[in-house]
Amino acid sequence: MNSKNELDKSSSIDCFPEVTSFSEYFMEKGTVPYFRVNDGIASNTIIINGKEMINYSTYNYLGMNGCEEINEQVYKAIQQYGTSVSGSRLLSGEIELHSRLEKKIASFIGTEDAIVQVGGHSTNVNTIGNLVNGEDLILYDALAHNSIIQGAILSKAKRRPFKHNDMESLESKLKKLRYKYRRVLIVVEGVYSMDGDICKLPELIKLKNKYNALLMVDEAHSIGTIGENGRGVTSYYNIDPKEVDVLMGTLSKSLNSCGGYIAGSKKFIHYLRYNSPGFIFSVGITPANAAAAYASLEICEREEHLFERLKKNSTYFLSKLKSLDVNTGDSCDTPIIPMIIGNTDKALMFAEKLYQRGVNAMPIVYPAVKESQARIRFFMSSAHTKENIDQTIQIIKEELINQKEEALQYS
Repeated sequence: MNSKNELDKSSSIDCFPEVTSFSEYFMEKGTVPYFRVNDGIASNTIIINGKEMINYSTYNYLGMNGCEEINEQVYKAIQQYGTSVSGSRLLSGEIELHSRLEKKIASFIGTEDAIVQVGGHSTNVNTIGNLVNGEDLILYDALAHNSIIQGAILSKAKRRPFKHNDMESLESKLKKLRYKYRRVLIVVEGVYSMDGDICKLPELIKLKNKYNALLMVDEAHSIGTIGENGRGVTSYYNIDPKEVDVLMGTLSKSLNSCGGYIAGSKKFIHYLRYNSPGFIFSVGITPANAAAAYASLEICEREEHLFERLKKNSTYFLSKLKSLDVNTGDSCDTPIIPMIIGNTDKALMFAEKLYQRGVNAMPIVYPAVKESQARIRFFMSSAHTKENIDQTIQIIKEELINQKEEALQYS
C-alpha cells in the first residue's frame, strides 16, 4: 500500500515522468534558441536584444505587417468596437466587421461562404473533430500539421496516414478501406509548413470523387503565398474551389492577423454557425484582428507586385542554397525553404552560428520532424532585399566550410 508521501509525490505535476524527463533533456541542450524576445515589427529584419538581424523566422510573407493602411483600419475598429467583442457571436458578440470579413474571404477564394474563428490550430481541431465520428475514417498526409492530428483524435474516427504527397499510397488505402466506413475524410495541406512543397490537388480531387470521399485542404501557408494574388492552392492549379469540400486557412500569416477560417458551401457554413462547438462556445474574433485581415485581403487583391517579389526572392534563395549542395528537400514554388541537416544537435548548433552572425533562422527538430530530417527553416518575404539574401548565403557558405574543417580536425 502506498504511503501518503508517495501518493502526494505521484500526484504532483512536477513529478510526472514526462515533465521530469523533458526538464532533463532540455538542460542537456545548453543554448536553446526559442522564446527570444523581439522588439518591433518582424519583417525582413528583426531586432532581438537590441541587435538588428536578417529575419527568416516569421510569417510576414508579404512584408505588410505594420503598414499604415492596415493600422488605420485597426485603429478605426478599436475606436468603434473596443478591443474585444465580449461574447460568443451566437449570443451577443456579432459585429458587422465579422460578416464583412467572411464575405471578403469567400469572394477572394471563390467559395460561397466562410466562417472565421479565434485560432488557427483550434479551427482545424474543432472542424475535423466534429465533422466525422467513430463511424468514419480520416486519411491524412503523413506530414500533416499537429492541429489536423489533434482534430482527428477528437473526432474518434479511425485514422490512417498515407505517405507524403504519394497518391498511390492514398489510393491503396482508399481501395482497402473505403467500403468499411460511412464517410472518409482526406486531409492535406496546401503548402506543407515544414517542407515547402505543394499538395497534388488535381489528383486528390480525382481520388476523392472516385471513392466518394470528402477532401479538406489546410491553406495556412498557401493562402496569401501562391496562386493569383495569393488566392491559394486552387488558384495555383486553376481549379474551381467548389471542387474541395472544406478549405481551411489562417489569418496569422499573409493576412497579418490572428485566427482561422473555414470556407465552403453556403449550406455547410450555415450548419457550422449553429453546430460547431469551438465557434459557438468561444468569443468572436476581435475587432482589431477582423479589421487587419480585411485590410490585408484588400491589399492582396490589388498589389500583384508583392507576390511577384515573393516568388522572385524565394526562387533566388532556393537556387543559391542548392548551389551550396544543401539538401532543400522538395521545396518548390513556395516561400518555405528547409536546410535539412539531419541531426538535432547539429541543427541547433548551426542555427546558433547563424544567429551569432546576424541571421535569425530557427531550427526545427524532433518531434516536430523526424530526427533524420532535423533542419533550419527559412520563411521568405517579399520584403527581403537581394542584399539580405546574398549576405545570408555568404554566411551559410562560410559556416559550411568551417563545419567541414572542424570535422576534419576531429576525424
